[in-house]
Amino acid sequence: MHDMNEERTGARLDLNLLLVFEAILRERSVTRAAARLGLSQPAMSHALNRLRHLLGDQVFVRTPQGMLPTPRGERLAEPVRHALLELRTALETEHFAPEETHHRFVVAVNNHAAIALVGPILQKVAAMAPHIRLRFVPSGTLDVADLLDRAELDLALVARPPAQARFHARELIDNQFVGLVRRGHPVLGSRMDAAAFAALPHLAISSSGDDLSAMDAGLAEMGLERAVRVEAPYLSIGAILMQSDMIAVTARHIGEEFRRAYAVQLVELPVQPEPLRSHMVWHRRFDDHPAHRWLRETVLFGVRELGPR
Repeated sequence: MHDMNEERTGARLDLNLLLVFEAILRERSVTRAAARLGLSQPAMSHALNRLRHLLGDQVFVRTPQGMLPTPRGERLAEPVRHALLELRTALETEHFAPEETHHRFVVAVNNHAAIALVGPILQKVAAMAPHIRLRFVPSGTLDVADLLDRAELDLALVARPPAQARFHARELIDNQFVGLVRRGHPVLGSRMDAAAFAALPHLAISSSGDDLSAMDAGLAEMGLERAVRVEAPYLSIGAILMQSDMIAVTARHIGEEFRRAYAVQLVELPVQPEPLRSHMVWHRRFDDHPAHRWLRETVLFGVRELGPR
């Protein structure tokens, strides 16, 4: 049986209060939430007080990190998000017309996706939906799971998808690694064995997050170790390689992008790390959302333009 108080609360609940709840949950600020909904701050504060009175709970409390939900607010968060999404989806036309929509999507991308995948994806989206706005944000410092939960991210393109069952993931790329050296490098023109590879001065890409442990373990079994001389972020490696005899290890698709932009060449590696895998991740509540489904399919089409993995 339903509690009579719960039924009375549901009967008095104004849909606008759910929108207020969702906005504060997202923004963690009454002022920003008011701006998001096009309300004045006094009107937003009044609505929050109504919600508190209705639920008999503070719902949100002020902290140094902003307005955070109480335990009651936390329990409400997912059901409210889901209910509003279902309502918005039901009110949308079932047929999504990409050539007409002005939808906005936010996609988190790791370094590999930012360098190798964003270009082909954007080209495919622009051709099919010229009015769509895409915002790509770096995933490195983000709590991706939390932002997907809060619907502040539509997709995330990352190496390792969250393990929780509320997320779905699709593998996009299974990419082998290559060496990257300057044009005219002495190693070009001959087959590089493991000893020659290890002896080269190595440039380690500090911002890549790539797992090269399998490659290093393979070298160690042969009594070899890479001679890492410099660590630098992606933004620096093109210039460093062109002015030195160093070698950098990177995913093939990233190496191709650097070859287009800098005077560098790709060389095959005598020992391979584990392949670099990129996954597309989304919250399962968007599985059947027409616009979201179109975006996922378009990302897949765009990535396929890269050719063989």
